[in-house]
Amino acid sequence: MRILTPSKKVFLTLIMTTLAYNINAQDQNLTLNQDPKFEQLLNDKRKINTSLTTNETYKIQIFSGKSEEAKKTLSDFKREYSDIDGTIIFNTPNYKVLVGNFKTRIEAERNLVEIKKKYKSVFLIKPTK
Repeated sequence: MRILTPSKKVFLTLIMTTLAYNINAQDQNLTLNQDPKFEQLLNDKRKINTSLTTNETYKIQIFSGKSEEAKKTLSDFKREYSDIDGTIIFNTPNYKVLVGNFKTRIEAERNLVEIKKKYKSVFLIKPTK
């Protein structure tokens, strides 16, 4: 390792200070040109998102297991109950089939009784708040 003389240390310090002083950050001025329809689309999306209340609806879980079995269960369910929506979610380590978007517990329990006739291991999932 080389040892620098005091004059070289001062010289390097001055160079580093000068370089650091001349470094500038990006300018704060930003010009954004966007299509006026973009803001309209954002407003429409905000309206739709406020009307969707996925956490405030009751769902019924009809299956929990492997992926292929979950897909088969969902397709069988959709054939039999075409008016009730269903989806598959992955919750480690299982795939779960959830059906319905019921606003009230009473509505969910009525459908639960009907679905229980065909699917044995079903239960109601309460909304999270």
